[in-house]
Amino acid sequence: MLMHHTLMSGIGAWPLVSLALLGAFHGLNPAMGWLFAVGLGLQERRLGAVLRAIPPIAAGHATAVAAVLAVVAIAGRFVSAEVLRVSAALLLIGFAGYLVARRFAHPVRVGMRVGWRDLAVWSWLMATAHGAGLMILPVVLAMAAGTTPAAHSVIATDTIALVIHTIALLSVMTVVALLVYRVFGVKILRRAWLNFDYVWASVLVVAGGVTLFV
Repeated sequence: MLMHHTLMSGIGAWPLVSLALLGAFHGLNPAMGWLFAVGLGLQERRLGAVLRAIPPIAAGHATAVAAVLAVVAIAGRFVSAEVLRVSAALLLIGFAGYLVARRFAHPVRVGMRVGWRDLAVWSWLMATAHGAGLMILPVVLAMAAGTTPAAHSVIATDTIALVIHTIALLSVMTVVALLVYRVFGVKILRRAWLNFDYVWASVLVVAGGVTLFV
């Protein structure tokens, strides 16, 4: 507990806020899960279906992010921080190009009817395809720069980042799903739909540029 408190004190506020904001952004994105939660609720005609769908979706997302953080932590033992920084930036920009190209070549159409056992795997695939783990890499690398290079510090930093990001995702996703299901209904999607692939690609490019040049 003391180690985690010391680590949190040394990180500063902005990386933690950034992680929370990124989690909130992911929670707002219908492709990341709340749309499916609402769809399942409408399918079963009860609020409980919406609420039970959220945890496995969040777990799948967190697993995808954790996988990226684990790969980067292992790579950090063999390559320099500068190589990791440049690689992360190029991956972010590359994913942005992939999202735009995919939108033009193969418009994504996903059905609503999925089972509970499919939710976690589906969420993991979606988070991986959207580069969710890559998105938080600049923040995690900045956090790690202020800690000791010991393995336990790397693990603690990644754990803190993952927990904050997932809590924000889970909170926002739950609120949006409940609002859409109980207040607005799916009709709002016809009036206020956003192309999140393009929004996501733009954010990835900006994050990659900041990581590369700042």
